[in-house]
Amino acid sequence: MAEPVSHLQPSYHPTAPEAAPVVEISNVTKRFGKVTAVDGVTLTFYPDQVTALLGPNGAGKTTLINLMLGLMRPSSGSVKLFGLHPQSLAARERIGVMLQISGVPETLKVRELIGLFRLYYPQPLPTAEVIELAGLTELADRLYGKLSGGEKQRVHFALAICGDPKLLFLDEPTASLDVELRQSFWRSVMRFKARGATILFTTHHLDEADTYAERIVVIHQGKIRADGPKSEIKARVAGKRVRCKTVLTPELLRQEPLVYEVREVGGRLEILTDKPEQLIPWLTALDPALSELEVDSGVLEEVFLSLLRDSKAEVRAPSR
Repeated sequence: MAEPVSHLQPSYHPTAPEAAPVVEISNVTKRFGKVTAVDGVTLTFYPDQVTALLGPNGAGKTTLINLMLGLMRPSSGSVKLFGLHPQSLAARERIGVMLQISGVPETLKVRELIGLFRLYYPQPLPTAEVIELAGLTELADRLYGKLSGGEKQRVHFALAICGDPKLLFLDEPTASLDVELRQSFWRSVMRFKARGATILFTTHHLDEADTYAERIVVIHQGKIRADGPKSEIKARVAGKRVRCKTVLTPELLRQEPLVYEVREVGGRLEILTDKPEQLIPWLTALDPALSELEVDSGVLEEVFLSLLRDSKAEVRAPSR
């Protein structure tokens, strides 16, 4: 079977150990009456990371982001941005935020909106550069209220990067966008990331996390369930995926200890295992006519589902 999730490293950072943290969350709990939305969370984010914060609805993602933004105070524990209190002006001047709901005046042109938001920051990016990074060149003189949903999302991203933030929060940034618009949006995000920004995003599109995140943090029921490099989480939790056409039934395969999960997709079976080199000879011995055999790395969707199925799979951050 796959290695327990608890063996994943919760203090992952790809930069040099001496790099100063961008975000420090230390044993934070947030309660709303009898409901504990965030439960003893410790996380550290370092410069030049792209991290996906994943979890089902009600897992505590939005509460955790609000704590980092200083929009809420923790019931216990502490949060720091750049070593400062998140409500301090010095910290806020260095962050950008793209939330799901933005109260943007519909009677202003895109260029005017960007010019207005630039005034909030001491060292903003030039308007022309913001327009180019966000892919808004052809829309710069259009009224915001006349834009489509996807175009408005681009404007929201432009407003989030006006101040040349060192830390950028993206909360469900591609919600309701089609595949083409999502890909276009992420190209803009990656262009901005190339400037050295740290990016933290939430999404329900797990393919986005799989494609663009370097680090994955999974939160469920207010606790951190996994935290580490994407490749490590996928390898240790989901192992490998074996696809094949076979007369063998999922019910039979699930009885084999080498098999982690089985499902039928497009007329073939998809089998999750951490030992494909042992499983494949066993499969071919039982079904010599087995065909269309493929083996690849497990996908993030399977990792995510396996973490949620195992409510005991919890990672505790070590003391530093």
